[in-house]
Amino acid sequence: MAIQAVKLKPGINREGTRYTTEGGYYDGDKIRFRQGTPEKIGGWTRISTSTFLGVCRSLHNWVTLGGQNLIGVGTHLKFYIANVGNYNDITPLRATVSLSNPFTTVSGSTTVTVTDANEGYSDGDFVTFSNASAVGGLTIDGEFQISLSVVAAENTYTITASSAASSSATGGGTVSAEYQINTGNAFATLLSGWGASSWGSGAWNVGESSTAPVRFFTQSNFGEDLIFGHEGGRLYYWDATNGVGTRAVELTSRSGASNVPVVQNLILVSDISRFVFCFGTNEIGSDTIDPTLLRWSDQEDATNWTPSATNQAGSLRLSRGTKIVAASQARQEVLVWTDSSLYSLQYVGAPAVWTATLVGENISISSQNAVAYANGVAYWMGKDKFYMYDGRTQPLRCDVRKYIFNDFDTNQYAQVLAGTNEAFHEIWWFYCSSGSTTIDSYVIYNYLEKIWYYGTLARTAWLDSGLRDKPLAATYDLNLVDHEEGIDDNAGANAVAITAYVESSDFDIGDGDRFSLVNRVVPDASFDGSTADNPVATMTLHALSSSGSGRNSPASEGGSSNATITRTATSPVEVFTDLINIRVRGRQLSMRFESSATGVTWQLGTPRLDIRPDGRR
Repeated sequence: MAIQAVKLKPGINREGTRYTTEGGYYDGDKIRFRQGTPEKIGGWTRISTSTFLGVCRSLHNWVTLGGQNLIGVGTHLKFYIANVGNYNDITPLRATVSLSNPFTTVSGSTTVTVTDANEGYSDGDFVTFSNASAVGGLTIDGEFQISLSVVAAENTYTITASSAASSSATGGGTVSAEYQINTGNAFATLLSGWGASSWGSGAWNVGESSTAPVRFFTQSNFGEDLIFGHEGGRLYYWDATNGVGTRAVELTSRSGASNVPVVQNLILVSDISRFVFCFGTNEIGSDTIDPTLLRWSDQEDATNWTPSATNQAGSLRLSRGTKIVAASQARQEVLVWTDSSLYSLQYVGAPAVWTATLVGENISISSQNAVAYANGVAYWMGKDKFYMYDGRTQPLRCDVRKYIFNDFDTNQYAQVLAGTNEAFHEIWWFYCSSGSTTIDSYVIYNYLEKIWYYGTLARTAWLDSGLRDKPLAATYDLNLVDHEEGIDDNAGANAVAITAYVESSDFDIGDGDRFSLVNRVVPDASFDGSTADNPVATMTLHALSSSGSGRNSPASEGGSSNATITRTATSPVEVFTDLINIRVRGRQLSMRFESSATGVTWQLGTPRLDIRPDGRR
């Protein structure tokens, strides 16, 4: 008889075979490592029962001079200010027009046809009608979403009324129609055929393909106010003094506006002297976007973009790459990624104002949200590896690189999302696994312990702000949740269990030169923090005859390959199942520890196996 302690290296390693990575962990979900041992991650709780419209891709947190802790929420349909659990719609208006008798109803139908020859609207846009007279038994006032899927005639669209019309009629009188800015796409959509690509990009009579981009907002506070915009759109300004119930306006409409960019892909307000930057924007006098051009406003003035001898507005065009993809404020510099290079922007004062230094070449970056900045280092996901910049650009050693990038939907690179979880020294990346058009997976780098782990989770935006107690994330349930809050999934009305597990690589029983029988296990775990009276986890041993034999079938030798571990007391010390009976036979083993009940959290230590030699065959 012999006792073998199972003490494994922290982190998950998928770069080799299950046996090559002996002495470590090979798989897991909803777990992290603390001081070298695995534990279940914290839970999450929705911040309110309210919801927003659209898939959220952008979050920004700041505090006004009046002490309001606000969150900018940008979705593919709208833009909101979240305040004490309420989502206040501040989506800017594109146009306001007056229509004469625009509504046509059909008796018994909720579908109303609207006639408007002004055009500019798209499928899924929002319009607000006011001052309408009754038509067909309906008074059509308020906000509606436009549908172009079925239109009766040119210059028309349909909306859905809250009730059916009592008669077929046309009318409504003189109606005011306020059109919000055009909506975008929830995820990248592959287009093909006529009109899917630019004129002349393919052979005559041969359909080309392109991708309809995801709608992304970028945002940054300018003092207590907010500046934001979506990729390929204009700049918008929200003035906090007007209150959370007021809409944002185009920056060009602000007093003193001078040569404000009319199109841009990214915005950022610098920490140094508050310059407003646009990345991928138009030259002065043009409305055509230049994807490698960046411009900045005058110092401390969001409205003045006209360079002169008496201000510090200006511009630069980056020479490496075809498009500016991302930008991030760093310590004493602004980092700018193109699709092939990394630049450092540094403030030097007049006349140059800002200069660009090339600090990384022959790199890639997966999306505009793929960068996270922590502890003075920028980390980002490329298209086939991970990188870091700490004054020097270098690839990041990754023990799960092959696993992550072999299970990746490359049509959805744009959805990659990065964020920090500073309390646990972690960088999180969320991405779409192979064949998925929505985010369903994550990978984590613990920069303190320099280890990796991964799992499955659907999040569309992430915010780790010093102005909030917990990291904040957006879900496909159209709500925001606080992470590391509780130990269960409380995104809905009722708590749902978070299934979490960790599984080791294959390791030798003894020296691995002969068959052995494992008939007992002395577990080592902690259920500290669990809210269930008797939290339970399951330990499973998988035996192998050799590294290439596959797991034994049957899994056990006259018993069971798994057993439950239950805590029965917490005082004066934690008491849990001290011995479990498991009967497996082989030369190698792997160990799995998991939980799937509400109110359970755990940390796994160093279990010990009771081993008896069982011959060489």
